Amino acid sequence: MNINRLIMDTLVPLNVPVSFLNYNLSDDTYIVFNEYNQMPWLNANDTEMWTKHFIQVDVFSKGNYINLVKEVKNAMKQAGFGRMFESETYDNDMNMYRKILRFSYISKEEN
Repeated sequence: MNINRLIMDTLVPLNVPVSFLNYNLSDDTYIVFNEYNQMPWLNANDTEMWTKHFIQVDVFSKGNYINLVKEVKNAMKQAGFGRMFESETYDNDMNMYRKILRFSYISKEEN
């Protein structure tokens, strides 16, 4: 399973730039995501059968991002991700608001 492809396919329809790990353009609103951890979820006969992925999605914006954040949460939920954590901050260096969302996703290993 390609977790990054699943996330891109889930978030790109929201019509804002989406990037893995970093974003170097100058849009006023964009999304950056990364997988910050993964672990075996179910093992059988010394073989990993299921994997749990831990994903962080950051929404950056110079303006009101409340509706976009709701759309991100809904899209991720519809794709099978479970929300685990949510926080927000303001980045003074970038002059942007940042919403931090963390999700988990369990995938079946392809043997």
